[in-house]
Amino acid sequence: MSAIDDTRKVMQDFLAPELRAISVRLDALEKRFEDSDRRSERRHDEVLTAIARVSDVTSLRERITRLESRDSAHQ
Repeated sequence: MSAIDDTRKVMQDFLAPELRAISVRLDALEKRFEDSDRRSERRHDEVLTAIARVSDVTSLRERITRLESRDSAHQ
């Protein structure tokens, strides 16, 4: 074998398993991030729902205050 063939074989023997291991680790990381993305989306939706509720309560308070002030002005 020539030096080039020997070098190529050594690199393939070393790099191929390492590249497979890196690929497996990347797949695992991508899977973890997908789970995190779903949790983040769910939490985002929960926060938006909570903000909408607070907005509704604030709107109701303002309406009640206006009604009470009208009622007290008429009495």
